[in-house]
Amino acid sequence: MPAPASYRPRPGDIPTDPGVYRFRDKEGRVIYVGKAKSLRARLSSYFQDTAALHPRTAAMVTTGASVEWTVVANEVEALQLEYSWIKEFDPRFNVKYRDDKSYPYLAVTMGEEFPRAQVMRGAKRRSTRYFGPYAHAWAIRETLDTLLRVFPLRTCSNGVFRRAGQVGRPCLLGYIDKCSAPCVGRVSEEEHRAIAQDFCDFMAGDTGKFVKRLEKRMKAAAAELDFEAAARLRDDIGALEKALEHSAVVFNDATDADVFGLAGDELEAAVQVFHVRGGRIRGQRGWVLERQDEDDAQLVGHLLAQVYGPRAAGDVPREVLVPVLPADADALGPWLGELAGRRVDLRVPQRGDKRALLQTVERNATQSLARHKVSRAGDLTNRGRALEELREALELPEAPLRIECYDVSHVQGTDVVASMVVFEDGLPRKSEYRRFAIKGPGVDDTAAMREVLTRRFRQQRAQPDETAQTEVTPGIDPETGRPRRFAYAPQLVVVDGGLPQVNAAQAALAEVGATDVAVVGLAKRLEELWLPGEEFPVVLPRTSEGLFLLQRLRDEAHRFAITYHRQKRSKSMTASALDAIPGLGDARRRALLKSFRTVSAIRRADPQELQAVPGIGPALAASIHEALAEQPSGGAVNVMTGEVTD
Repeated sequence: MPAPASYRPRPGDIPTDPGVYRFRDKEGRVIYVGKAKSLRARLSSYFQDTAALHPRTAAMVTTGASVEWTVVANEVEALQLEYSWIKEFDPRFNVKYRDDKSYPYLAVTMGEEFPRAQVMRGAKRRSTRYFGPYAHAWAIRETLDTLLRVFPLRTCSNGVFRRAGQVGRPCLLGYIDKCSAPCVGRVSEEEHRAIAQDFCDFMAGDTGKFVKRLEKRMKAAAAELDFEAAARLRDDIGALEKALEHSAVVFNDATDADVFGLAGDELEAAVQVFHVRGGRIRGQRGWVLERQDEDDAQLVGHLLAQVYGPRAAGDVPREVLVPVLPADADALGPWLGELAGRRVDLRVPQRGDKRALLQTVERNATQSLARHKVSRAGDLTNRGRALEELREALELPEAPLRIECYDVSHVQGTDVVASMVVFEDGLPRKSEYRRFAIKGPGVDDTAAMREVLTRRFRQQRAQPDETAQTEVTPGIDPETGRPRRFAYAPQLVVVDGGLPQVNAAQAALAEVGATDVAVVGLAKRLEELWLPGEEFPVVLPRTSEGLFLLQRLRDEAHRFAITYHRQKRSKSMTASALDAIPGLGDARRRALLKSFRTVSAIRRADPQELQAVPGIGPALAASIHEALAEQPSGGAVNVMTGEVTD
């Protein structure tokens, strides 16, 4: 594997113009394609110490054997060339920002002599009208079956169409009036094309004129006492209304927009897209992609560049609504406009219905990511693979069937708490979760981690040795038959942090004699695994099931810790001046506040008025009066500053 320095171009040879570059491996295959405003600045960033690079980028530059570039006139041309090269070479280190599965569309082949409606996937063809995408092909067939009674255009294959013409008999749809049967000459080519054009207009959102036209014909038939024809027209109107129900109305005007929503973490991101055509949601699609070390703005830029392209020119709507503007929005907007042949508005909606729809799309993305994680975590094969990967990467004697993860939460050293979450066989064991209140002010993360682990493993090591009692299982309380607290030791301890936190955890375990428990730290920025005393971290592949399991552990420990911290902080910041009065418990405090409403009113009351409250006797009333008189005016005590406020 060549070192990056062996093929690094001289900085003076690299132009400062915008352009597109390609990394190739030793066999000459393109492994990465990228674009840049300044080629010199961008390419120089790759040839630094690999330890400072993102793991995926480091793997790419060490796999590469050469780099080449092409200068273009502006960023719009760079986007076009980058897109075409990615499609041509399919580089292994370029993240696929578009779903790899082909979504079905409802297509009408207007380029044929007799246009046909059908389900289509894959690359789009010229002279074909597309509607969608739909999440499922059955949804297209259901919509098409409903509309064929009003727009009886052809849906059969070319072979069926030719055979029907040869024998002079239409197919079943022709007999039940769901096809105008151009194959046998019931309608001319021009009449059938008019039916297909009306169908396309209806699907494109121009629905009102068709409903009004049928209502007018129905009333005319009823006036002429042709009730059979009026009933058929009534059913046709019902079919159109049923088809319209399948696509929710979101705007009153004929809005054409694609609305993108994102939800993700350090490793993955879920993308959801709602396609709004004619003010209605005509389609929806979503996928989960692997995430590099990039922010949401960069991710949106890459996403739009790959979702839209020269082949998707007909799919670019008038508006593209995103949660955050991409880093290269100045170039993406004109590029999308060139693809569509008109102006495309790329923006972040700030208020109104479009903002509400964007929030709906983002909620869908959040739920999609949650379903993806649950599905991945619930797979028995994946869990087994994750534990085996951790055993190999951390050089453990056996797979860690019980893993405990610890996290510390505080605000500038106040209300310091910690959490312990437990995963057994790759699944959370919530009954074993524990939380800790850290004693003493000004405790930093490493000291807090050391205290928590010392307390936890001292309790586990202090369990009575019951191995000599044949009728009692070790770790089980003989009175209740349930496991004692901290009865079982883990095979692996995970701490949230890097080398300082790992060393503190190792010192705590050594102090209590738990030398048979492995320790690893998960650093959040690059998802590196740190082992005690090691100079360099262990880096697992981004697609590793073991890394995914550790990330779930870390996120669960963080959630559990921050929930406890918020509870403590909320309780401490709402402490009342009444809390410090001896003999005044919760019930009497509530009774006082119910009678006087505020602490200020209680302070102004004399002892006789206080005694009127149920449960307040003469001695307690005198104590309350004296205690409040000594405090400054106000009611609530801030325990962090000692100040008293109302």
